[in-house]
Amino acid sequence: MGKAEYLVVLAACVLVTLPLELAGARGYRQPRRLARAVLPVALVFLVWDALAIAGGVWDYAPEHVTGLRAPFAVPLEEVLFFVVIPICGVLTYEIVQLTLAVLRRFGRQEVRR
Repeated sequence: MGKAEYLVVLAACVLVTLPLELAGARGYRQPRRLARAVLPVALVFLVWDALAIAGGVWDYAPEHVTGLRAPFAVPLEEVLFFVVIPICGVLTYEIVQLTLAVLRRFGRQEVRR
């Protein structure tokens, strides 16, 4: 896969969790809430990455990234990672909560019978 490998994995994560939104997860339909959940964490980890790259602690294999870099030499793929993966997590959390609510409702109806 080469230089697109990291991007393909991120796209797959989005494609796998996108049906959760259609099933009622309501992640994308609440952009402010989603931003409050994702952006602070992404910012912390992006700063962490930038410091580690600047300090020579780590870098990314050029054969697996596009070569496009955000400020402070953070690869584009890493920036996207810190946005995509938490969004997928929020969608998963939302659908689990929705499923549990439905199961609780169903359980209460069974007890009443």
